[in-house]
Amino acid sequence: MNITRRGFLKLSGGTLAVAGIGASVGVKSALAQPLKVRYAKEVPTICPYCAVGCGIIAHVRNGKVINTEGDPNHPINRGSLCSKGSALYQIPNNDKRLNKVLYRAPGADAWKEVSWEWALDKIARNVKKARDKGFIKRNSKGQIVNRVENIASLGGAGLDNEEVYSLVKFKRALGLVYIEHQARI
Repeated sequence: MNITRRGFLKLSGGTLAVAGIGASVGVKSALAQPLKVRYAKEVPTICPYCAVGCGIIAHVRNGKVINTEGDPNHPINRGSLCSKGSALYQIPNNDKRLNKVLYRAPGADAWKEVSWEWALDKIARNVKKARDKGFIKRNSKGQIVNRVENIASLGGAGLDNEEVYSLVKFKRALGLVYIEHQARI
C-alpha cells in the first residue's frame, strides 16, 4: 500500500476527529483567576541552602508563607533559582517538619518532647563538661597553650560572613583548635 504525505495527514486527522480527541471549535469564555499572592505581603529573604546567597521573595498572608520565588532585583541570582531554592516553599509548609524539641536520653529507645530552655541548657552543660575534661593549659614543653582538642566544629555553607565570624570567635574563646568548614571539605 502506497500512502502519500497528503493521504497520511487525512487519515490521521480523520482518526483524531472520530476518536473525539480533536479540538473543540466552540466559543469558550475566559475567566481570569486571581493570583494566589494577591493581598500577600512580600518579604525579601536569602536562600538558606548554600553560601551563594540567592535572593528570594516570600509571599506571606496571615503569618503563613504561601509562595516563594526568586528575587529579580537581587544582584546574585537576578530572579533565577536552583532546584533546591525553587523548592524552598516546602520548608515552612511541610507537615513532616519538626516544630518541637525532641530528646532521646543515652540508652533510651524513645524520644521525648522537651522545652527549648531545657535543651539549650543541656547543650551548654555538655559543652562545658567536655571542654573542662579536654582543656590543655600547657603543652609538653611547658608552654601555655590554653586549647581544647577533644571538641571539633564543622560549619555549614548556609551561614553568612557575619554569622561565621561570630561563631569562630565563640569557638576560639572556648579554646577549640579543630574548626573546619563545609566549603573546604
